[in-house]
Amino acid sequence: MITRTKTIAASLLMGAAVLFTPLSPVAAQTTVGDGLVNVAVGDVTILEDVNIGVAADVTAMICGLEVGPVAVLGEAVDLTGETRTVCQKNGAPVTIIQA
Repeated sequence: MITRTKTIAASLLMGAAVLFTPLSPVAAQTTVGDGLVNVAVGDVTILEDVNIGVAADVTAMICGLEVGPVAVLGEAVDLTGETRTVCQKNGAPVTIIQA
């Protein structure tokens, strides 16, 4: 009876330890394919964690481009995690970055 009580107590203790263990840094990384991206002009982020459509609309307006191709580029960034430069504006790159 005492052994069984000790086993249950130890199981509960281990379960609580696992439950309250902080998340690892790997779990805190950005999520690829979540539909959210950032837009930066030079080293200044002008949009953060926005929908690809919003990012494409604003980026196309800044660069003077059609929205469609910019949206496709934004989807590629979201799926691959690679930063893409859309155009250069006043000597600064306008980039779409994975959020």
